[in-house]
Amino acid sequence: MQRKPSTYLMSAIAVAVAIAAPLCMPINIATEIMIFGVFALATYLLISVAGLYSFGQAAFFGVGGYVAGYVYINTELPLIAGLVLAALGSGLVALAVGMMSTKRTGIYFMMLTFAFNQMIYYLAYSWHSVTGGEDGLGGIRRPDISIPGLGTIDISNHVNFYVLAAVVFVAAFAGLYQLIHSPLGLVLNAARQNARRTASLGFSVYRAQLLAFVIAGAISGVAGALFAMLYRIMPIDAIAWTNSGTAVFMVIIGGMSSIFGPVIGAAIFIWLQGFFSVIWARWPLLFGVFIILVVLFLKGGAIELFDRVRRLFGPRARERSVS
Repeated sequence: MQRKPSTYLMSAIAVAVAIAAPLCMPINIATEIMIFGVFALATYLLISVAGLYSFGQAAFFGVGGYVAGYVYINTELPLIAGLVLAALGSGLVALAVGMMSTKRTGIYFMMLTFAFNQMIYYLAYSWHSVTGGEDGLGGIRRPDISIPGLGTIDISNHVNFYVLAAVVFVAAFAGLYQLIHSPLGLVLNAARQNARRTASLGFSVYRAQLLAFVIAGAISGVAGALFAMLYRIMPIDAIAWTNSGTAVFMVIIGGMSSIFGPVIGAAIFIWLQGFFSVIWARWPLLFGVFIILVVLFLKGGAIELFDRVRRLFGPRARERSVS
């Protein structure tokens, strides 16, 4: 039986990725990849582990952004308080949505999450006094971080803010990896394969899936809070269902067979989005073609491409060539 890599090893790899990212690309793009990497990891928990294809994650992403933005604009609370409140707010909304949505499966679950996403979107659109409506919630500040013994860290500095986003990314990556291999993760994986058999063994599939839904919602809220601080505005588009589709596309592009899949998918999505928008104004057409090619020829996403290269040039391939 193959042993799973330790959480420390996987965390070390995530740290290495976070260190290498700003060395390979502009700092703002690297920061956005870290943020959407967290968002994609939350979606991966639902899709790949729990088997719940949610098209409503943007609602929790947006709630987290609005909560943190409102806190940073109207109060003097520290940065960590805004992130915690964003996670709590998104988690509570996810609890309310999940209590109804997780009672259904398949296409019905997808449509319920989509419907709730639309409801929350139009609530944000019409609640202009709090969310800014179609103009978005602007003027969001980046509170400094005070660390005893080290002084105050200026988060308005792009490098410092990237470090904050990278720390959250590594924490989310390590936490989700540990959760996936915990008893809860095993129950979710079993329920994804056969919910009735899992329930017959005495496990509450509904409670496990609801808990996963709430955790994914809270993590999405933290990603939304970081996104709002990155651009100092929470745009109404960030809460639209299309952003939910973005998170799903990131998971599919990267691959659902590994926890590294959504991270790779987020990096590819953000980078290609910028590249295509430079070469052609109608870049969504090019991006659509790219997604079609991935679905047709790389059903396992970018992770499958890496596996193909490893099988082609790895040690076993050399052994076969020698024999």
